[in-house]
Amino acid sequence: MAIDFVAATDTLFEKTGPEDLAGELGCSAQAIRQARMDAAKGGHRSPPPGWEAAAAKLARRKAEQFRRLAEKLVSA
Repeated sequence: MAIDFVAATDTLFEKTGPEDLAGELGCSAQAIRQARMDAAKGGHRSPPPGWEAAAAKLARRKAEQFRRLAEKLVSA
């Protein structure tokens, strides 16, 4: 199954952001942004509970997308 340049690079350059992790956790993207802030900053918050499992799920999903892309590129 061939894949064209635009489709391949769209997949390759697709970003994962705070909104994606927030969606997995059922919290706001702002909560994720605040948890990523330097702990010395006033707006810093603790990471939401369950963030490790949610991040692992997103990582596995992204890895699977890249695996499928690589298979399509090799078979092209």
